[in-house]
Amino acid sequence: MIEKFIKNKTDNTLIQLFRYTFVGGIAFGVDFGLLFLLTEFAGIHYLISAAISFSLGLATNYILSITWVFNTRNVSNRYLEFAIFGIIGIVGLGMNELIIWTFTEYVGFHYMASKIVSTVVVYLWNFFTRKYILYNKR
Repeated sequence: MIEKFIKNKTDNTLIQLFRYTFVGGIAFGVDFGLLFLLTEFAGIHYLISAAISFSLGLATNYILSITWVFNTRNVSNRYLEFAIFGIIGIVGLGMNELIIWTFTEYVGFHYMASKIVSTVVVYLWNFFTRKYILYNKR
């Protein structure tokens, strides 16, 4: 049973969501860690840091998603696939920036707490949009 969740290739959405959660966790670690480092130690404005860290988290997510999460690929051209993956990510980035800004500036959250709120929303957007546009059996 554990092998099915970890090793076997699958198109089962629940197993993919389980795996995507781990992949998302790793990508989030890259994103969240860089956001903190760039803002606190490099002195970069938190919205610029968020865009940079989000982009590197996106690349991490893509690599892990195509190697472990999604079995079926609808786009045979990897450049086009990454472009679509990236466009979905750019929409997610816009959502990320808007949520972080709103919760930091208007709700009064610390920017790192705002990032957690953003992560939940963007995580769901990214998984389901990518699953049904790029990695769904047709």
